[in-house]
Amino acid sequence: MISKACKYGIRAAVYVASRAEGGVKLNVKDIAREVDAPEAFTAKILQILNKHRIITSLKGPYGGFYIEDYQLEQPVINIVHAIDGTAVFWECGLGLKQCSATHPCPMHSKFKAARESLRDVFQNTTIRQLAEELKEGTSFIKNLV
Repeated sequence: MISKACKYGIRAAVYVASRAEGGVKLNVKDIAREVDAPEAFTAKILQILNKHRIITSLKGPYGGFYIEDYQLEQPVINIVHAIDGTAVFWECGLGLKQCSATHPCPMHSKFKAARESLRDVFQNTTIRQLAEELKEGTSFIKNLV
């Protein structure tokens, strides 16, 4: 339902957030390695997240990507909106342009429930919550080797 870019964006934001203490600034290469994503693709995604103020960047020799305390409280849905937009939570599961309660596709009812459930999870989960799980070692954002 969400794009690969969005998945990388969530992983990148969570990784940056997990390193928020102490004012650590991370470069694209390190972030890409830690989230198991291509470096150039990660750079584009980080630019989008910065543009939407989900994370912050600072240019220069002491620069990099970081997240401020107030940004940690953002719901994950903000990342989805920034990268994929809102259509993922409203579009037809079969890709029909005209799908509604009055003109449903065969998957309409089931897909609508799944979409709403996913939207609720993203809306009610903050970047901080995911970063805490990562720091505690109870969750991971990198594939096993």
